[in-house]
Amino acid sequence: MGLGFGREGGSMAINRNHVVSFLAGAALPTLLLFFLASDRVSEQLAIVSSWGSGGSSAHDLGGDDRAAPAQQEKFPGLPELLPKVAMEDRTVIITSVNEAWAAPGSLLDLYRDSFKNGEGIAHLLDHVLVVAVDPAGFHRCKAVHPHCYHLEVKSMNLSSAKRFMTKEYLELVWTKLSLQQRILQLGYNFLFTDCDMVWFRDPFRHISLYADMTTSSDDYSAARAPLDNPLNTGLYYMKATSRSVEMLRYWQAARPRFPDAHDQAVFGHIKHELVGKLQARIKPLDTVYFGGFCEYHDDLARAVTMHADCCIGLETKVHDLADIAADWKNYTSLSPEERKKGSFKWTYPTRCRNSVGWRKPVHP
Repeated sequence: MGLGFGREGGSMAINRNHVVSFLAGAALPTLLLFFLASDRVSEQLAIVSSWGSGGSSAHDLGGDDRAAPAQQEKFPGLPELLPKVAMEDRTVIITSVNEAWAAPGSLLDLYRDSFKNGEGIAHLLDHVLVVAVDPAGFHRCKAVHPHCYHLEVKSMNLSSAKRFMTKEYLELVWTKLSLQQRILQLGYNFLFTDCDMVWFRDPFRHISLYADMTTSSDDYSAARAPLDNPLNTGLYYMKATSRSVEMLRYWQAARPRFPDAHDQAVFGHIKHELVGKLQARIKPLDTVYFGGFCEYHDDLARAVTMHADCCIGLETKVHDLADIAADWKNYTSLSPEERKKGSFKWTYPTRCRNSVGWRKPVHP
């Protein structure tokens, strides 16, 4: 996942009792007076409303309020931008680019075009927030997309296509997690997807309402325990709850324990801790629907997205994803009778798989 920069291979809340609910309800009038005097009225009122429906408290969602001003300074303009992008249920789709990924004919164009060419998903493009990590990427984004956010990483230049696991790549993917945590704290759910991906159908039909986090996999088998599937955080959905905020905090705090590891690798190390310590509910997605170059199925009737994972190099990603986009156009031009024959196959992603010496996964 991440700005590619892409994924290059595999891998408390406490149940409140009736007493707490009663006390929370009794405290609402006083809390409202306090919140109305604050400079975060809309945010706090949304939290108060969530209390009334059994949601999280202000402390649960925001954590230590002393940290909030610093976070708002770190991501200026974000609270004002999110309402313009979000769906009615306060969900935002997020992807990230730099100058190289946003250049004409590069990954951002492939990504955006896939919404327009997909089945009934063109409207979802209005709810995509493109996070640009350099000024040139932000300028290009503004030229082609209505909702862009400049995430400043001042310590280094991120304008070129950073190779996987470089210092710049690592700094970027960890900064991205901090931004996502802030989005959750502001009360917005998000679906993050890498930009080296094309969409075909609505992914929200496959998102679990029960899980705190729903994420793609490099190769999937229903015969495995869910967390034994190698999870790929190139696509994941998180609900705005106290537990999801705590999950992102825990994830970032684990970074020093695994020096020089990228975010997905660290997630793989701690996923069982997230379940055991935070009671997090994590669900993997089947590659039948959410495929990637690590593993995909030649079942275009069920495909939802295709990710250029198991792939190194920007030009390599663009080449093989462009083939996939062309395959989809050819498939959708077929008659219903021709589609039902099931003989259509994706173009084999030769360049990508050769770039990592890919071998087909063996399922249990």
